[in-house]
Amino acid sequence: MDSTRLPAPPGVDDRWLVSDRLGHQMIRLMRAVERAKAGKAVGPDGVERAAYVLLARLVLEGPRRSNALAESVHSDPSTVSRQVAGLVRAGLVERRPDPDDGRATLLAATDEGLRVFQANRDRRNREIGALTAHWDESDRVRLVELLDRLTSDFENHHLSSAASSPVLAPPEAS
Repeated sequence: MDSTRLPAPPGVDDRWLVSDRLGHQMIRLMRAVERAKAGKAVGPDGVERAAYVLLARLVLEGPRRSNALAESVHSDPSTVSRQVAGLVRAGLVERRPDPDDGRATLLAATDEGLRVFQANRDRRNREIGALTAHWDESDRVRLVELLDRLTSDFENHHLSSAASSPVLAPPEAS
C-alpha cells in the first residue's frame, strides 16, 4: 500500500506530512534506479558497478592511498582492496610510489581509466538529459541545488548521529 494513502498519526503537523511525501518519493526514486540497474552488476565497459565508484573518486579527487579511498567511499578496506585489484587488472587504475612515503603506494586512474570515466559520465548525462528534456532548464538547475542541499544535510546529519537507524529503509508498504 502507498504510505501517502495511510492516515497520518494524531498530532502531526504539515512539516511531518511533507516529510512523509518526500520520503515516499525518495524511496520511489531509489527503487526505480535499482530496477534500472537490476542484473547489470557490470557496466558496458566491463567495470563492476561497485568498483566504478572507486575509479570515479580517483579521477575526481586524484591519487590516494587505499585506506583513504576506502574511507572516502565509506567502505571496508578489504572490499576496496578487492575492487581496486580488478581495476588494476583492467588497466584502469595503477599503483604509484607515494612521494611522501617511499614504503607506501598511491592509487591513481590511468589514461584508460580516465577515458572509461568520461565515457560513463557522457552516457549518464545524455540519459539524464533525455529523461528531463521536457523540463524547463530553471527546474533542472533548481533540482540540482535542492538535491545538493538534501545530500549535504543527510551526510552531515548521519556523520553527527552515526548510531541512528537507517532513515531511508523502505517499509514494506512504501
